[in-house]
Amino acid sequence: MNVSPPQLIFVSPDGTEQWQIEAPIGVSVMDTAVNNGMDMEGACEGNMACATCHVIVDADWSGKLPLAEEEEEDMLDLVLGLRRTSRLACQIIMTTALDGLTVRLPGENRNLLLD
Repeated sequence: MNVSPPQLIFVSPDGTEQWQIEAPIGVSVMDTAVNNGMDMEGACEGNMACATCHVIVDADWSGKLPLAEEEEEDMLDLVLGLRRTSRLACQIIMTTALDGLTVRLPGENRNLLLD
């Protein structure tokens, strides 16, 4: 049986544009974004040391994701524009259950590796 990869939807910071991308199962939202030319730095390459992969998860999806671990929450405390549904994209791993996951790119970012 041939199953289509889940779709991942990115929304621009101002909400005017969105991009739908096939997201390979087992790959992080950050890697999917970077591999598809989205405006996401991912400076620490998914090691939770920079928070440049901060995204705002659509409210309809936030309760469907595994809870953020303490280390992720600590990094999120340092991001600009923190929202209740903020997450690090490097910590969201795509599964078939996340087909249609929608995340908004923040309007600004801060690379904690350079601070």
